[in-house]
Amino acid sequence: MSLSPADMFQVPWGDYAFNLGGGLLRTLAYAITSFAGAVLVGLGLALMRLNRLLIVRLPAALYTEIFKNIPLLAIIFVTYFGLPSLGIRLDVFSAGVLSLVLFYAAYLSETFRAAIAGIHAGQSEAAQALGLGRVTTFARVVLPQALRLALPGTNTMFVDLLKSTSLLVTISAMELMTQAQLVASETFRALEVYLVIAAIYFAVCYPVSQCLLWLERTIEAGVPLSLGRRRRLKLAKALLAGRT
Repeated sequence: MSLSPADMFQVPWGDYAFNLGGGLLRTLAYAITSFAGAVLVGLGLALMRLNRLLIVRLPAALYTEIFKNIPLLAIIFVTYFGLPSLGIRLDVFSAGVLSLVLFYAAYLSETFRAAIAGIHAGQSEAAQALGLGRVTTFARVVLPQALRLALPGTNTMFVDLLKSTSLLVTISAMELMTQAQLVASETFRALEVYLVIAAIYFAVCYPVSQCLLWLERTIEAGVPLSLGRRRRLKLAKALLAGRT
């Protein structure tokens, strides 16, 4: 017996549009907040891994290896269900964000470490020869080039993190997958509900991945993104044209 499209889709989606929209916004909030935190922690870990002192490198190396080899779901359970036994109680949003940050910071630290190490030492030496301090050299010379090298891996991590927010359904985080679970439990139309939710994830993740790919190619082509850089580039071209 075959199912027609009319038999396949019977959920009154209009009744659940508001809840699903709220769940999608909460998913994006988890993803953006967690990714920002993971980038900051990952960059700090990368700098620690590149430090000459063993006492600085060792904690960062241990952190990276530990969290790279623990399932994200286990981290979520420890953060939300385990910490209260120590007297540390986090709300659902904080626990979800912390879990994602702890997990993805370990992977991003490896990406950043490889990118920073890929910058030739002569860049730093030349900057210091011009009188720039170590902090200025890193911020103005090394970091911009390293971020360009790290962009492909970083973009992939963001899309992966966006999809991984679905694991927060296990702590009823009220993101998109939790809302889907509620709809399925009310309508008893699990196949239809989860097919639609999968389509929503695709509709969000695919454009994001393509936009990030465009950004990556634009930066690799040397196209200035800020208006200030574009004006300076135009001025430089005009000066060169005037000399010729």
